Amino acid sequence: MTATQPIHLVRPPAPQAAHAPHPSTERWSVEQIEALFALPFNDLLWQAQQVHREHHDANAVQRSTLLSIKTGGCPEDCAYCPQSVHYDTGVEADKLMDVAAVRAAAQAAVQAGATRFCMGAAWREPKDRDIEKVAELVREVKSLGLEACCTLGMLTQPQAQALKEAGVDYYNHNLDTAPEAYGRIISTRVYEERLTTLAHAREAGMSVCCGGIVGMGESRRERAGLIAQLANLDPYPESVPINELVQVEGTPLAGTDKIDPFEFVRMIAVARITMPKAWVRLSAGRQGLGDGIQALCFLAGANSMFYGDKLLVTGNPDVARDDALFERLGISPC
Repeated sequence: MTATQPIHLVRPPAPQAAHAPHPSTERWSVEQIEALFALPFNDLLWQAQQVHREHHDANAVQRSTLLSIKTGGCPEDCAYCPQSVHYDTGVEADKLMDVAAVRAAAQAAVQAGATRFCMGAAWREPKDRDIEKVAELVREVKSLGLEACCTLGMLTQPQAQALKEAGVDYYNHNLDTAPEAYGRIISTRVYEERLTTLAHAREAGMSVCCGGIVGMGESRRERAGLIAQLANLDPYPESVPINELVQVEGTPLAGTDKIDPFEFVRMIAVARITMPKAWVRLSAGRQGLGDGIQALCFLAGANSMFYGDKLLVTGNPDVARDDALFERLGISPC
């Protein structure tokens, strides 16, 4: 295969607006996605770069900041998460942050160049009184000119509507992994519950932020299965965070073999090809990638990143280091 003879893949049709809580029309089969993963590395990046340039500025990256507004004490047993009550990781349960503290963090995010402010709370599902408190925080964030994103666990339809009315632009609820691998990662909820929460966010008029985690011992086919779930949502998510497992001592996944860095880049490229218009975000695990792999991720189609020195309870490259990398690569904020 040469650059003048690209692999022929069926392009999916433009997604139709719909609110089904599960994939309704298969635009990408797992086998098609596996074929993308199997391409020679340079051919895959070449195809991803073509798709990326068709829909996005190739030298611009959107910056988001993530703040844990309620840390620890989560009743879920997600095998990767240090905030679960099931594991001894040294993370203490805290109460919901107050308005002044969240406003200060949001102001710092603005000064650092972030355009989206994401607030995460370690809940399985918030109570209605929690939603009322979060709505107040959202209004503060919006008053600073930031986009607002929340990740609060499972939502009812009225809760999703209340968040939308408060000004939430994006709701994050990751699928984490492929359906067939899900039972190895969590036992306290089922896959369909995640899809239902995404449907509630859609029905309320919020954009969807939904991705997953790689490096949890999954196979390449399972990574393809995760991408298939995301790409076949109708419509596919506007924002797709791709996380590499951050191993925390005390969680069941501590000690898992790390994913090959080039396989992580392939994940970015395949996400870009299958979800052309989405923001594909470098998320957790970015601290361990190094500048060279991050640069390849941008080449592969990543055009969003979490920006700041902390992601909920794990580390992230500091702002000065990111700014220096952007300057070296000629990347501008968007």
